Parts: sequence; structure tokens; C-alpha cells
Amino acid sequence: MTTTPYPAFPVLLVDDEVAWLRSLKLTLQRAAGVTNVLLCEDGREALDLVSRHGVGLVLLDLTMPHLSGEEILARLAAEHPHVAVIVISGLNQVDSAVRCVKGGAFDYFVKTAEEDRIVAGVVRAIRMLELQGESRNVAAHLLSGKLQHPEAFAGIVTRIRAMQTIFAYVEAVARSTQPLLITGESGTGKELVAVAAHALSGRSGSLVTVNVAGLDDAVFADTLFGHVRGAFTGADQPRRGMIEEAAGGTLFLDEIGDLSIASQVKLLRLSQEGEYFPLGSDRPKRLQARLVVATHQDLAARQADGSFRRDLYHRLHTHHVRLPPLRERTADIPLLLEHFLDEAARELGKRKPTAPPQLAQLLATYAFPGNVRELRAMVFDAVSRHASGVLSTESFRLAIERAGEGPRAPPAPNPFTALDQLPTFREAYDLLLQEAMSRSDGNQTVAARLLGVTQSALSKRLKVR
Repeated sequence: MTTTPYPAFPVLLVDDEVAWLRSLKLTLQRAAGVTNVLLCEDGREALDLVSRHGVGLVLLDLTMPHLSGEEILARLAAEHPHVAVIVISGLNQVDSAVRCVKGGAFDYFVKTAEEDRIVAGVVRAIRMLELQGESRNVAAHLLSGKLQHPEAFAGIVTRIRAMQTIFAYVEAVARSTQPLLITGESGTGKELVAVAAHALSGRSGSLVTVNVAGLDDAVFADTLFGHVRGAFTGADQPRRGMIEEAAGGTLFLDEIGDLSIASQVKLLRLSQEGEYFPLGSDRPKRLQARLVVATHQDLAARQADGSFRRDLYHRLHTHHVRLPPLRERTADIPLLLEHFLDEAARELGKRKPTAPPQLAQLLATYAFPGNVRELRAMVFDAVSRHASGVLSTESFRLAIERAGEGPRAPPAPNPFTALDQLPTFREAYDLLLQEAMSRSDGNQTVAARLLGVTQSALSKRLKVR
């Protein structure tokens, strides 16, 4: 199976020692999954390779014939300031290291240093370059105000600006290798955003979804990492984990806020080190999928009270979108209503009913604790009961009454602030009454909900006008 080269930009290794070049290339591939590597045995060719291949990171030896590493570093700093340079020298000299860092080197290592330190330095540089590129990409997307691939979000029905801004952000970070965290109440469409992020990622592999809510630590590890034969009683055959199934694609972990602390430790290692061990194996495997995670939990509050690891919270928070609840998207209710009426009519084999004008107004008075998913269920129930003519509001009204009141949107600004002369109580009440009856198309039930009074109180008021 072919996998996407990592990182997206080439890493150039420059050294006149061929054996060292090949050894370092294998080390980076084995220990950090760095596969997008170019080798250069002659320092005179280094700058040309940087220009022709769009190199992002250079690992540079200092002592080479024809052109020294310090000369190459100086020219890279002047001609390619966006390229990061790590010096890996055979000389352990403090003055040399200081000159290189002052000359623009990102880091300095001695060849005799432990492999882990060199690999960690390379990973830090790659992540820095990725984040810099992603920041530029996000800024460009948000400033342009336009989506390059709006079709990726076709499954999310909306017209509000806040959602369009979220789409632009997701499009900007879709090709990132860093985790994407999606938060929002249940029913807001987190999985649809994960699907869009995968579609925009350019990855050739599949989107693999795992709902981790309710998984104990052993099941979580086996589900994600898989196991080798004989790993535990009953493990008669090896099994690939979901991470391996998602190789070259996206691994979407839903409801990560419900993970135990032990499972959080495993997820932290996976996201931070990019490697994991199948159960019963002592040979690590590389994570070759992009991590997208979601939760309805307030992770900031959970990490503050100790039930969610602070280091994992910050690791997953690299890219974050919060989906607003439906009560903050009331302008989308008419669109969603029409969309679900179409969908319900198709699935139930019925003619699409006409929604009465006051129905959207009635729905806008409800807090929708179940969000878009709850609205969809309401519409399907109403269409299943519908026989002919205009759709009845009765099933919607009953569903709202059964559910009771959930959290409501914050109050609107005081409409009287801009008035030079305030109306009397009677004038204000009569104007509110008139506007409510107009918006509800004369339906007293809807008008009463708009005004926050009972239908009987509204009826009495109408009689004394």
C-alpha cells in the first residue's frame, strides 16, 4: 500500500560521507516516519536542490570539501530564509555551534550524540515548519472569505457567517498532519465536519471512525492498536487495529472526552510520538493516519478538574473548531426544515408536504437540546404522520411540550436603547402582540411561544384589545 510522503516538503541531508547519509536517512525513516528525504554528497549542489525541490529543512554537515557547511548556511539564510537548517557536525566545538546558531541555524548536534536527540530535533523543526505553513494558510483562507472546495461541506446545511468561517478554517488545516479537535454539543454535526476534513485532506486512504465512549482501557488498546497471535487468551489470530486500517487516511475518534486516564496516556503517546505497539508485540509501528477527534464534553473544564490530562488536551488542541448549537443558528432553521422535509419525503416514499409559514417561527422559540439531530427526528415524525395538504404543526408542538425547556440563547440587546421616546406599557404590549400575530400568521399557539406567555393569557389579551 502506498502512503503519503512525510513531511509534505522534502528534507535535504548534506554530507560528503555517503555511509553517514544513508544511515541517517534510515534512522529518520524508522524512528520518526520521515520518508520525504533527499541526499546530497556535494555541498556545491545543495542550494540548487533546495531551489528545484522546494526543500523545507536541511540537515547540514560543517566540514566538507569545496564548500563548507558555514558557507552554505550563510547562503541559505540570505537566499532561502524560509528554510530551516539543522547543523550536524563531527566537531564538538562550542564556538562553532554559537556561530551557526547566530548565523540562522535552527539547531546544532554532534554526530556522536544519541540518535534520539537528533531525531527529536528533526521532528521539532518539521512541526515548527508545518505550523508556520498552516498559520499562513489559515490567514489566507480567512482573509479571502471564500471556500476553494465548498462541495466538501455540502452535507452541512447552513447560511450563517459563523459556520462559513468554520468551513474556511477546516479547509485551511485539512492537509495538516497535526490533530484536529472538534467540539460541540451532541447533534451539532461533528462527524460531518470530520468527513469534510478527510475529503479535503488529499489523503489516499480511508476515513475510519471509532466511537470510543464506553470502551475500557483493554478494549480501547485492542481496537486501536490490534494484537499479535497469542497476545492474550483467545487471541488465536493476529488482528489489525483501526490505526492500521486508516493508514494513509484519517482516523476519527469520537467522544474522546469519555476516555479513562489510562487510555488518555496511550492516546497521548500515539499523537505525540507517532508510534504504537500492537498488543503482545515489542516492535513499534508508525502512525500513518491523520488524527481527528471529537467530543461533546468541555475538555477545558475536565482538564482543570483533573479528569482529562492537561498534556493531552494541549496536544489535541493544535487545531480546534467549536460547532455552535442550533439555538445559536436560528437563521438556519428554515433551511434545515426544507432540507429534512425533502429527505423525509424521499425516504418514506411520500410527496413532500408544504410547511406552514408559522412553523419556522415556532421552532425558533425552542432551545433544541438535541440540536440538528433533534430537528431531523421531529421532521421525520411529522412527515410519517402526514396524510395530505399543509403539514400540521401539532406534532412539533407536542414534541416541544414533552421535551420541556432547554438552555436558551442569550437575550438580544435592548431594542428601546436607540429610541428617543419610550412607548407606554400598553403601546409596547400592543406592538408586541401585533408583531407576534403577524410572524405566526395568526396562529395563537406560536404567537404565545414567541411572547413567552400561555395561550390562554394571549387569548384574553386579544379579546380586550
